Amino acid sequence: MRGAGTRAPQPAAGQDQIIRKLPAWFPAWFAALALCLCANGVGAQPTPRSRTPPPNAPATVLVRGTDVDLRYHGVTILRAQLSSTGAAPRLRTLVDSSGGSITQVVSWTAGDDRVTLRGTIHGTSDAIAVDADPREDGVPIVRHSVGPSYNRLNRGVYARSGDWLLSLDFPSTAQVIPVVGGDSSVFSVEAAGGEVTLRFRPRFYQKHRNLAYYEPWTYAPWNRSVAGWTSWFAYRDRITEADVHAAVDAIAERLAPFGYEYVQIDDGFQRLPIGVPENWLNANEKFPGGLKGMHDYIASHGLQPGLWTNTAFADSAWAAAHPAYFVRTTDGKPARGNWIGFVMDGSSPATMRDLVLPVYRQLKTQGWTYFKVDALRHLRYEGYNSHAGFYSTRGIDRVGVYRSFVQQIRDVIGRNSFLLASWGPRPELTGIIDATRLGDDGFGYGGFAQFNSFNNVVWRNDPDHIDISRPDGYRSATLTSLTGSLLMLTDRPEVYRTDRAEAARRTAPVLLTMPGQVYDVDPSRSSRLFMVEHEVSGSGPRPFEADQRLQQSLYQLDVARPFERWTVLARTAGAPDTVRFADLGLAPGRDYVAFDFWGKRFLGAFRDTFIGGPIDTTYLVQVVCLRERQSHPQLLASNRHVSCGGVDLEQVSWSGGTLAGVSQVATGDAYELYLTEPDGWTAESVDAPGAQAELGERRDGTVRVTMRGAQAGLLAWRVRFSRSR
Repeated sequence: MRGAGTRAPQPAAGQDQIIRKLPAWFPAWFAALALCLCANGVGAQPTPRSRTPPPNAPATVLVRGTDVDLRYHGVTILRAQLSSTGAAPRLRTLVDSSGGSITQVVSWTAGDDRVTLRGTIHGTSDAIAVDADPREDGVPIVRHSVGPSYNRLNRGVYARSGDWLLSLDFPSTAQVIPVVGGDSSVFSVEAAGGEVTLRFRPRFYQKHRNLAYYEPWTYAPWNRSVAGWTSWFAYRDRITEADVHAAVDAIAERLAPFGYEYVQIDDGFQRLPIGVPENWLNANEKFPGGLKGMHDYIASHGLQPGLWTNTAFADSAWAAAHPAYFVRTTDGKPARGNWIGFVMDGSSPATMRDLVLPVYRQLKTQGWTYFKVDALRHLRYEGYNSHAGFYSTRGIDRVGVYRSFVQQIRDVIGRNSFLLASWGPRPELTGIIDATRLGDDGFGYGGFAQFNSFNNVVWRNDPDHIDISRPDGYRSATLTSLTGSLLMLTDRPEVYRTDRAEAARRTAPVLLTMPGQVYDVDPSRSSRLFMVEHEVSGSGPRPFEADQRLQQSLYQLDVARPFERWTVLARTAGAPDTVRFADLGLAPGRDYVAFDFWGKRFLGAFRDTFIGGPIDTTYLVQVVCLRERQSHPQLLASNRHVSCGGVDLEQVSWSGGTLAGVSQVATGDAYELYLTEPDGWTAESVDAPGAQAELGERRDGTVRVTMRGAQAGLLAWRVRFSRSR
């Protein structure tokens, strides 16, 4: 709502041209919407929030006849009505506070009769409908959503900035969905059965998921796509300035139009031994242009410069001469740890002032926007945990020192810079970091299932680098994109000038997904995060760090747009040939059309069960676009993005024999739409001002539409159909 005298937002440079490209026949309301979105910078990182912390306390239950209200933190979070097929429902309540976590149970029964509860749940502005608890007979599917989730498996609402979960227990039937066309924080709820049970869990991630430092009312997760390139596995520490230039050239030309934004230089630019600021800030002889030259070359190509740094200190002479800057052994010498060198004392203001913060202050001044901070794992285990006595004898909380170390880095680089912690899940740094690398060196699949509920709620998950040149390149890029994780490539740049680059082009940008479950599909690692307090020396994998292996075979992304909702299903090795729609949370008794995204083929219409068949070894993953079948021609998918339209489709409508839409397209990309031609319908013409549009191959009751030559931005299109009688 605009106040009196407030000026309407004006388009930034070039945005008015985008709007003007829309043809006259396209609805005026969408042009206005597009203008508003551009002007308001959709996707900008929000500033941290501050509000009164919610209490770790049960809700107040108010029952007046058949009316039920739940109040928490001063507001009504549930307003519902009860009914029964016979006797009046009887109320039972329980509050369990064991272990410091509150679980409040509110239950109604009516003897042998059936109880029904209908109403609305009122969440915070960032609340999401979720599957709250695993089913005993449930099929393990890593589920995420973009936009409001209408999945029929949702039985609860998680209010992120309030960190509370309100859900309905089994075995009653239950469904929780957003109120269509209403406030995004309001959800309709209906449950029925011999017993209807509400379960309220305040401080859910903080107390029930054991994330002690999770205070979501103070910060918001990074909400922009993170896709780019990192140098480590392409060049390791042999990286040169020429290598960086070659990578930047290739990425700017071949990948940037598709959403690749960051170029992050890894180990190999710094002078040795690492430790003192001068050796970080003055690049070695392989980089004659220095750090500023690297930054400027990256930025001049429209990309965001990123840099690797390390919390290790390896300058033995300097450490011996300045022991007060380090954790010390009982004989007063600087303590050492595997992979961390000499352990910098984060409780010392001098250490932070002279050794740590000057590095990040200068890099920030130069304009670096992406910071990968390495060896944080080793600083914790081989550093502070292994030398716990140094702090305990002084009455200092070593975890507080560890958080302060990273918080001071954050304060210097600011909230608008991206901060990646490496490596392993870092629960102690919750609220400070933007992302954390979940596993060992090298791409890891296990984190998709073992920490799926943390992704984009607590932090962004980083599965580490992606080699699209590897046999699993398509698979790793696909699963990273569909789960909304960090997508950082690490190939030699010549790979991006080959057809293999298609795996990269069709998976960026990364959508801001929300987990469909607030539990982890595979809890084997996330349930052991408490062990970080006790781990000490040793460099091998920890039992709470994400597994590297592919363990889950089914991944789902639900996409909701104002004009349509659809589901993307990814199947990998070991996936069942048949998947029930009920296990995907799709509506029963309806037909769904299925399109193979990578294979670019129509798979047919299915009811109740999808039959996938063998997975093409070219891709090692099958991506299936599932849309409810219409009686008229409809869109199956576009070729732009593995989300089957989630990145590019802004509007699609059917009227009077014409299928029309607006899409975000990339410069130089041949944009393709795959449409159905149901019995009696034939595509006759296509119109797309600003592009060369043509009808292409017809196969299995579908037609391909191709649009070439369009400039980046909004492209309006329409396809006219005729119908035989």
